[in-house]
Amino acid sequence: MTFQTPNPVSHIIRSSDLSFTRRRAVLDHQFIGSTVFGESFYNDDVKRSVKVECGSIPSLDAFNGRPIWFRKLTKLSIFDGQLPQCKYQRKSRTRADYKSEPYDINLDSLNPSEVPTEAVLLDGSIQKTSSWWEQFPKRWVIVLLCFASFLLCNMDRVNMSIAILPMSAEFNWSPATVGLIQSSFFWGYLLTQIVGGIWADKIGGKLVLGFGVVWWSLATVLTPIAAKLGLPFLFAMRALMGIGEGVAMPAMNNILSKWIPVSERSRSLALVYSGMYLGSVTGLALSPVLIQKFGWPSVFYSFGSLGALWFALWAKNAHSTPQEDPELSTEEKRLILGGSVSKSPVTVIPWKLILSKAPVWALIIAHFCHNWGTFILLTWMPTYYNQVLKFNLAESGLFCVLPWLTMAVVANIGGWIADTLISRGLSITTVRKIMQSIGFLGPAFFLTQLGRVNTPALAVLCMACSQGSDAFSQSGLYSNHQDIGPRYAGVLLGLSNTAGVLAGVFGTAATGYILQRGSWDDVFKVAVVLYIIGTLVWNFFSTGEKILD
Repeated sequence: MTFQTPNPVSHIIRSSDLSFTRRRAVLDHQFIGSTVFGESFYNDDVKRSVKVECGSIPSLDAFNGRPIWFRKLTKLSIFDGQLPQCKYQRKSRTRADYKSEPYDINLDSLNPSEVPTEAVLLDGSIQKTSSWWEQFPKRWVIVLLCFASFLLCNMDRVNMSIAILPMSAEFNWSPATVGLIQSSFFWGYLLTQIVGGIWADKIGGKLVLGFGVVWWSLATVLTPIAAKLGLPFLFAMRALMGIGEGVAMPAMNNILSKWIPVSERSRSLALVYSGMYLGSVTGLALSPVLIQKFGWPSVFYSFGSLGALWFALWAKNAHSTPQEDPELSTEEKRLILGGSVSKSPVTVIPWKLILSKAPVWALIIAHFCHNWGTFILLTWMPTYYNQVLKFNLAESGLFCVLPWLTMAVVANIGGWIADTLISRGLSITTVRKIMQSIGFLGPAFFLTQLGRVNTPALAVLCMACSQGSDAFSQSGLYSNHQDIGPRYAGVLLGLSNTAGVLAGVFGTAATGYILQRGSWDDVFKVAVVLYIIGTLVWNFFSTGEKILD
């Protein structure tokens, strides 16, 4: 058999040579006998490369003249229907019968709407294109939704601290009555800490957190109506609001223990808890504006209605566990479940086992000591600014925002630091002890400096630094529930946060008692002593290892 040696074929096709207008295209050559895509062609007797320079064009279907768009072919660097300008040469030996023959392709009937939106890969599979938000990791969608729920949580909580001023003037409430109204929130809040954890561990965090947001949002909207009906109705409504917010932290802790791998635990929790701090900033900033323009009921109506928007997103996108999400990619599911613990549902809470573990009691005591100082600063800070630093009320409100902003920023920085240390081989136990020690000793140090500063600016700086270092606790004790008992993370946080709420209630009351007989230095000394006790207990008895299975 003799072969006629053809001249090397060189197709130079660019995007300007083909468009979706009426025109006819002629391919000057057709290969018969072998199908080779994306390679050079050679005659059996002649070693010559065939160079293909390709532009941004579609491939053509030889049967009906319609373009076929390839969205993924990595060997040719073809992405999303585009062929970048490229020169592709490769020497090989391919036996092929060659025949030169014109071939007409009629594009007169081509309709741009008929261009397929799916890519047909060489293996015959079909791959749908996806937008960037569809490629965003699903576990971080859960984290952001939890962040948003905590943002709403504190917005709905702090609005009463601003609205209570015009409300008390309208209804002629005494200071004692105002105190009862403010404290009535904690009546319900204490009731659902442990109960919320049990519910979340048994039926899933999605249902419990969704219930909590809807419940407290409804109570927020109904607060103006309850206030006009009378004090008993207002007390009951504030307590009902506390019931809804009481399940938020245990439910969030449960769902993140299922979705977030250990390597991302600190920064995910730090981001969620920073939502609380930013919620306080947002509530304190927006409430006066709304009250001034629309009256005090507008604060409750506007803030409460945001819960409906959040719930719509939560119901559509959230699942209690990765196994329940049908849209979760295989790669992300493998990442989440690869290094995680058993995700089987909890049927019975082993109370005796839980309460027999020293690290559990270290969590409870540390949470109590932490919240004593935190609640004192956040509750009594405006009074301190006004009485000691001689700021007016407007200035006091402005400077009260600074610690919340500082905590929001530092909490996220601490979370990234903690996860980085863990990823570089430092043990979880060591990282938790380091971060919580900063969260205790930092505030203790800056509180001791308050009695020595001589200017209001330095006093405000000490307050901000105290609360900023306190935010490292998000990567310490607040992350530890998931470390020691992921399956019971909701119950564990319910236990420790109950102690934390009690510290806030007793600490706030004790501070008033101390100020009647002593000074602000005495208030700060009590907080410093508790910070030191918490540091010692935490470093001696806490652990980052799993102790409950």
